[in-house]
Amino acid sequence: MTTEHPRLQPPPAPEPQPEPLTEPTPAPEPLPESQPEPTDASGASSETVSDAAPDPLPDAAPDPLPDAASDPLPGPQDPPAPKDRRVLRAVLRWTAVVTVFAALGAGTAYGITRMERTDLPGLATTSDGRWAYPDIARPPLPSGSPSPFDTRNGGSAHYADLRALLLPAPEGSTQDKALRGADGWLATKDFLPVFEAKEDRAVVGQLLTDNGLRHIAARGWTTPDGTRTGVYLLQFDTGVVADGVYTALTTFTGPVHEARGAAETEFDDGYPIVADVPNVKRHAYDEVKPYGAEQLRQAYLHAGDVIALVLQSRKGAAAAVPFQQTVTLQSQLLS
Repeated sequence: MTTEHPRLQPPPAPEPQPEPLTEPTPAPEPLPESQPEPTDASGASSETVSDAAPDPLPDAAPDPLPDAASDPLPGPQDPPAPKDRRVLRAVLRWTAVVTVFAALGAGTAYGITRMERTDLPGLATTSDGRWAYPDIARPPLPSGSPSPFDTRNGGSAHYADLRALLLPAPEGSTQDKALRGADGWLATKDFLPVFEAKEDRAVVGQLLTDNGLRHIAARGWTTPDGTRTGVYLLQFDTGVVADGVYTALTTFTGPVHEARGAAETEFDDGYPIVADVPNVKRHAYDEVKPYGAEQLRQAYLHAGDVIALVLQSRKGAAAAVPFQQTVTLQSQLLS
């Protein structure tokens, strides 16, 4: 697939609509002295003249002694126009402020998820904590094979090479060679140690065997700040089978089997729903305070015939933004 966007950067916040009355021309001071000819007095007020013509009738000779009897709208009736415009101007400005803040509030999620379905440009902006990834594109499908969520694909199968669907490591990171496995495939026995308890490892191992696990592809890396990431893709025969395994491994409140390094976890309420990707189920969890030596964040994904597990930890505390970015980009590759 072709790369339409070499880099995904957070689009600029939408500019507020121009104010129709940003700087209205105030009613001229000499307005009472610049009255229209007597024949026009009954047809237009001084407010109408101010809106339609900023320069009050330059050809009319000034009358230093206007006839009060011929003035249909005395001076005290002029101020309402500027007041009305000031109110409208204030409303428009507050509307613009609300719009800007709403855009800023969703900026992170928008920047992460706003991608075309054909190409997934790596994110190079790091000022908000995101990592710089290389250009990312979905691998090509075998000739004549449908995408996983095509209506012709009844099993929701990923026909692309599972190893090519793994999220690449961000720039500047050190890859974990232990997760490469043999020829890119990780053995089940090398995957199971992600679970803390021996009993859990046995249960999960049997679950994978009973449901006909086909492959495990994995990638891991460590960034310069000490954040360690592991991404595991588990492929089954059909989307229905994978969904059953996903249900057996996760609940809304927490994972069924605790990951190594997190004695207790809870649902990550801080994960933005707007960052979720269509056709991809997501359960994200955070470690309950107080943390141990490291804080561990984890997410389970289900997309068609594939289940993904993302683990991210760091000594002290693991930042939320890189975790959300990693989960979202991996979801995009599987969607």
